[in-house]
Amino acid sequence: MTGRRRFAAGEFTAADLVEQKGSTTVSVCLPARNEEATVGAIVEVVRNELMDKLGLVDEVIVMDDHSTDRTAAVAKDAGATVVACSDVLDHLGNQPGKGETLWKSLYISTGDIVVWCDSDVANFGSHFITGLLGPLLIDNTIGYCKGFYHRPVGADQRGGGRTTELVARPLIALLFPELGDIIQPLAGEYAGRREILERVPFVQGYGVEMGLLIDVCRLAGYNALAQVDLGTRVHRNRPLHELSSQATEVMQVALHRADRTLVNTAITLRRPGFGDTEITMQERPPLVEVTGYFRQAH
Repeated sequence: MTGRRRFAAGEFTAADLVEQKGSTTVSVCLPARNEEATVGAIVEVVRNELMDKLGLVDEVIVMDDHSTDRTAAVAKDAGATVVACSDVLDHLGNQPGKGETLWKSLYISTGDIVVWCDSDVANFGSHFITGLLGPLLIDNTIGYCKGFYHRPVGADQRGGGRTTELVARPLIALLFPELGDIIQPLAGEYAGRREILERVPFVQGYGVEMGLLIDVCRLAGYNALAQVDLGTRVHRNRPLHELSSQATEVMQVALHRADRTLVNTAITLRRPGFGDTEITMQERPPLVEVTGYFRQAH
């Protein structure tokens, strides 16, 4: 992916994007589980700088994924609309998980463009939102924009995280080489047009980013993808032993998308000294297939 399909966040100012926006509506959705330390500051930036001051963002929603801390209260005090995942589409079942949270946020949000950002970013700035919005607002052939960034973690600070470098990138090279130029396929910061997002399934767990990338590319085409450099991202760094389940979920999704016969969707991950972990890949259907979805008729 070269040329104008790769952007720098600094190319877009909030004021310029307001002019480009026109009648397009924008939702910023923040999936959050036990993120009381960081979610408030993120909401304040979006609310104060992009929503109240400029009108670039039309709503900021924090999706509370079964938090046991003060995430919901902090987000509400900062000015977000806070929605408990357990209260959305509860008749279809209720499970924790990042993909489940994103799917439900798409259901309850109203924007023509939906921007997702993780809630654990410690150095969040408004350029995260303007950077992701920019390509979508200036070029209507772009349908999905992924962020990438510098991660100041460890001795070698290049590339993506450990799950990206050891699992996602090799799988993409083997199975989906057309996506090999995506710098950080598992990045939690991305944006898309509702007309595309509502037509793809959402894996319920940590494999959601891999699934969306593959499915959006298949649906809309490679040329509908863009990337934006968001600078530096500082966030919580999980210990290695906590990444095994996440890596397994990413592998399940990639192999399942390549060939449904390649992998079982329900497995037991055995790690001596840590006990067994049952991992089941489940996914939610495209929202256009869900009864009651407000955009279904469109």
